[in-house]
Amino acid sequence: MEYIGYFSSILIGVALGLIGGGGSILTVPVLVYLFAIEPVLATAYSLFIVGLTSAVGTVGYFKKGLVNIKTAVVFGIPSIIAVFFTRAIIVPAIPKEIFSVGDFMVTKNLLMMLFFAVIMIAASYSMIKKDKKIISEEPQQQKFNYPFIIIEGAIVGIITGLVGAGGGFLIIPALVILSKLPMKEAVGTSLVIIAAKSLIGFFGEGGENVINWQFLFIISAFAIVGIFIGTALSKKIDGNKLKPAFGWFVLIMGMYIITKELFLK
Repeated sequence: MEYIGYFSSILIGVALGLIGGGGSILTVPVLVYLFAIEPVLATAYSLFIVGLTSAVGTVGYFKKGLVNIKTAVVFGIPSIIAVFFTRAIIVPAIPKEIFSVGDFMVTKNLLMMLFFAVIMIAASYSMIKKDKKIISEEPQQQKFNYPFIIIEGAIVGIITGLVGAGGGFLIIPALVILSKLPMKEAVGTSLVIIAAKSLIGFFGEGGENVINWQFLFIISAFAIVGIFIGTALSKKIDGNKLKPAFGWFVLIMGMYIITKELFLK
């Protein structure tokens, strides 16, 4: 299983580099089901892996001038505050045993995995559907819808803090629609936001997790190799054409998690 896990870690990076968002949604299932890491710790590990991989991925976008710093700051600040608050206060405050129905106990781990599966299904929908409004590469006069950007930034931060996913599938459409960024610039700016909020969220941990740094750096290294592969492939393959197929895969994974956690234990 570990070898499959290492290979899957490369695929996380490939997806991030190729389609710009959604790849990080695979990190927690890889950690939980292939490396047998308990879900709450897996969401913490995911923040570090996704954050570090995204940070490396931003280098190429910075070199090409495809990162909008002002947008990253406006969207990123509420997102960073929300993810830090979520990891430092909300996640540690959730009791390990929440409630029971007869012999069925709803635990913190179960709740986290079910919520994660719901987010996966939502992410898959955004990848499968065809939305002409977010595929334009034409530059437009930039404007900021500050209330919506701040609200969405905070929501994305809370989701990131709870499930450990970067939230690129939410950030990229928001940057294109609310900030009028061209698609490639939205992807580069999204990676900067994901890197900042994920790493800050990781270091905002409430202290209940013992971190295996060696394992964490090994998995991150595989994911970083993947993002270089994905970035190279993106020059030859249109990521938008692959996104629906990846979306269907994420949808199946989300449904599998729900089935496994509720019925196959």
